[in-house]
Amino acid sequence: MTTDYPSSGRVVILGGGTAGWLAAAYLSRTLKMRDISLVESSEIGIIGVGEGTFPTIRTTLAGLGISEAEFLVRADATFKQGVLFNGWATGSDSYFHPFNLPIGGEDEALLPHWIAEDSAARLPWADAVTVQEQVIRAGRAPKRVEDPDFSGPMNYAYHFDAARFADYLRDISVAAGVTRIEGLVAQVEQAEDGDIAALVLADGRRVEGDFFLDCSGFRALLIGQTLGADFTSCSESLFNDRALAMQVPYARPGAPVRPYTLATAHDAGWTWDIGLTERRGVGYVYSSSHCSDDEAEATLRRYLGDEGGSLTPRQLRFETGYRQTQWIGNCVAVGLSAGFFEPLESTGIMLIEAALKMIGEFLVPGERSARQAAARSFNRLMAARFERIVHFLKLHYCITRRTDTAYWRDNTDPASIPEALQDMLAQWRHRPPSRFDFVVDLETFLPPSYHYILYGMGFETRLAAGIQRYPGAQEARDVFARVRAAHAGARGALPDHRALLDHYHARFAPPLDKVSR
Repeated sequence: MTTDYPSSGRVVILGGGTAGWLAAAYLSRTLKMRDISLVESSEIGIIGVGEGTFPTIRTTLAGLGISEAEFLVRADATFKQGVLFNGWATGSDSYFHPFNLPIGGEDEALLPHWIAEDSAARLPWADAVTVQEQVIRAGRAPKRVEDPDFSGPMNYAYHFDAARFADYLRDISVAAGVTRIEGLVAQVEQAEDGDIAALVLADGRRVEGDFFLDCSGFRALLIGQTLGADFTSCSESLFNDRALAMQVPYARPGAPVRPYTLATAHDAGWTWDIGLTERRGVGYVYSSSHCSDDEAEATLRRYLGDEGGSLTPRQLRFETGYRQTQWIGNCVAVGLSAGFFEPLESTGIMLIEAALKMIGEFLVPGERSARQAAARSFNRLMAARFERIVHFLKLHYCITRRTDTAYWRDNTDPASIPEALQDMLAQWRHRPPSRFDFVVDLETFLPPSYHYILYGMGFETRLAAGIQRYPGAQEARDVFARVRAAHAGARGALPDHRALLDHYHARFAPPLDKVSR
């Protein structure tokens, strides 16, 4: 039996898209909050060009009370089991960042013994401790038809069409009682204490509220333009500030769909390549300080070859960074208005999820002083999370061995590496990463993800204290042997990715009068 969430008054969400409608769905369907309005304008549109997600999205979607099959079809979603990186370390290398944790979650115990093995004889780290790379390279799905919703033998997230996902979230939110208001905001009214009192639309309508979520994207109309929250740029560490994106049809019907994101390094950035059921979402993320827009488009077209054809790319310009203060008074920023990182590792939607879950915990009825205390806690936690994401993303660049272009050389310049990350790398040259290097509640990426990137990139750790400090050598050898033996079986136990998607599309036809089962 569910109970209604304690009333926090009238909640107004400014902006639709993924951030706004995911917020509306979460507050109305998971938290059972009432009196929610969302203001959006069809004249503005959404940023999304095809979205990748993090495995936490499964818990978020399950909490909305929807079926996985319905979501997959409505959002044109496919399964994502991690990221395959090509060319990041040397220009000719390939490694996988899987979503599966090392077998038994034992990577801290296993890692020293893998490091101590002969590098010429050992498997790559991800292959040594999981079977997931074998699964994705065989084009297999992470689950089977008979597996329950939002679960399967492999850990997974999704790719989806951002516009269709937003439409789906809108439908289920409106069905749960959220009021959608179409209109452009012409003015923001503030109360005497500085809180936001109402949004005044271009046609004169006033939308009053007690609490506001700013999901207005890069405009940050409430948190930035109205309340003046400063923006902290991270461009000194993360150089990419532009992207060119295309929607590329498959060359033939029924073409294989990759169950992972393909990230390929180029002279001044990298391309993403994700597969949906009808098309691919492909884009080039690059640094305008290291190449011109024309050079970037030429790179993207070389990557696509004939498949690019006469398609015209869409350009996005952005500054990487975040607002140190994301909750001011009765307004909190969610999504792009709070901050933005390039698409690497799909942090955008994960940050929306984290913000919404904290808002759900902190936004309870109480005195103004209690709300101010909640805002301070939220701001500390979110700023720390953003800061640590900078470290993790920079890790992908700063340990490269590429020296062929200024872009890659500049990424290894110590001046571009955050001091905290420099300190960790200096230690990891002599010892494996330790759980004490991470404050887990502040991390979006847990230690195993750092290990996958470090050792996928060929980072070298010398066990300065000797392997004798790390017990369990025989146990580690047994685990490595067990994983190696399980590779072929894992490939055979899971269905073809395209075939599983076709099953969902063939079996699921959403009724016109219902949006969930």
